[in-house]
Amino acid sequence: MIKLFYEICDFPIKKGSFFIKEICILLNNEGGYIGNINYIFCNDDYIFDLNQRYLKKYCYTDVLAFNYSINKCISGDIFISVDRIDDNSKRWNQFFMFELKRVMIHAVLHLLGYDDQNHIDKRIMKKKEEFYLNLFQF
Repeated sequence: MIKLFYEICDFPIKKGSFFIKEICILLNNEGGYIGNINYIFCNDDYIFDLNQRYLKKYCYTDVLAFNYSINKCISGDIFISVDRIDDNSKRWNQFFMFELKRVMIHAVLHLLGYDDQNHIDKRIMKKKEEFYLNLFQF
């Protein structure tokens, strides 16, 4: 089951069920089964605290994915900073919803086992993101 949660009160995603359907298509296409995936939308301070507490990183980020998947049953908590999404969309001259969808896809790819710690893996992950953004016609 995929659920959406809000740590900030002024950000309800319109058409949240549409996003969920797209993530289900992605999982199915990648051979994964839906376990429990929670998207938690928060602000910079909230995600900074998580990054510091659990990863010992002292910086802001757009997304943190905590992976609880077992084999092909994909589960995890995905924290998304709405502040970072807003800033990044302006920086890269993208629509806010496009950048949000990109990050949502990126996080699920992590839950599926994709990594972006080196140049080759980062390129593979970027191609996957682009494929799904094109598939979902954004």
